[in-house]
Amino acid sequence: MYHVYILVSERNGKSYVGYTSKNAEERLNEHNLGSNKWTSLNKPFSLVYYESYVCKEDAIRREKFLKSGVGKKLVKLIKENY
Repeated sequence: MYHVYILVSERNGKSYVGYTSKNAEERLNEHNLGSNKWTSLNKPFSLVYYESYVCKEDAIRREKFLKSGVGKKLVKLIKENY
């Protein structure tokens, strides 16, 4: 199972979109521990949304969409309703 997720920084409100084969909560914990440079500078995060997929390619496609122009509008809407 693959998950596409949206995190929001509690520090500055910035969002992070990613995909993982791990549980979304587990991945959130990794980001809050500073698993990469960008998230370590913007932590702590809250998980505001996630979707599950059986196929890795579908998850990657959805992640890319959410990072595109139209997808960013959807991410913004999700953040506003969090």
